[in-house]
Amino acid sequence: QSALGAWEYTLPTDAASTTAVDWNRYIGDAPKRPYDPKRFFWWRNYRDYGTGVAGDLFVHLISSIHQLTDSIGPTKIFSTGGLTYWKDGRDVPDVMTAILDYPETVTHPAFQVMLRVNFVSGQGDKQVTRFIGTEGALDFGWRSFTLTKSKMPQAPGYGGWDSFDTYPEAMQKQIVQDYNSKWTKEQQQTTIGTPVTHKVPDDYDERLDHFANFFEGMRSKKPIVENAEFGFRAAAPSLACNQSYFDKKIIYWDPVNMKVV
Repeated sequence: QSALGAWEYTLPTDAASTTAVDWNRYIGDAPKRPYDPKRFFWWRNYRDYGTGVAGDLFVHLISSIHQLTDSIGPTKIFSTGGLTYWKDGRDVPDVMTAILDYPETVTHPAFQVMLRVNFVSGQGDKQVTRFIGTEGALDFGWRSFTLTKSKMPQAPGYGGWDSFDTYPEAMQKQIVQDYNSKWTKEQQQTTIGTPVTHKVPDDYDERLDHFANFFEGMRSKKPIVENAEFGFRAAAPSLACNQSYFDKKIIYWDPVNMKVV
């Protein structure tokens, strides 16, 4: 919840000078235009040079999801949002929600991912990555995760949101009697477990392992988990979120052959 977090980075005092950067080399094959310091130092704000929230944020979440589920990617991607607050010349949204559908594979059941970024959220600097299953949920933080369990009862229940209370009294009594004879008290109860939290050691630095694995791969040719193929399978759906947003359509992706359908 800050201008810096929304990519309005601190400009150097000589930013206005045309000699501060090699502008022509910077823009490369992007559309030619006069030097604009914001387009150089705030590059994430522009489609010509950056990939917005999808390329800055979604890609990391998708990478984690793929690693944890052993998935190779979604088959259907849709996103929506808008430019609502940071109207500083940028041409990418500051609010974006994306929905990615993952099919059933040999490594996981079918599941759906919803990603959301709001650069003007009044909640403050809060974020959560949550895996929701049929019997519980995993909430991931930066250095910990918490498992909560809530398992539905076997018995379907009665009353509440249905029309049970409108039935004649004798019928209600018969329904309850039949229900209790079919389902035990245990089968009628929702099973709620005590939350369990796992934290990494205080002195653990994930960046150290990250670099150690990378250098070990270079030295010994040990396979790298997040190799080019792994990265592409996360980056492509992220970019598809942008394509869906700007083209206002669903993007169909082939995660096996890694191409747009």
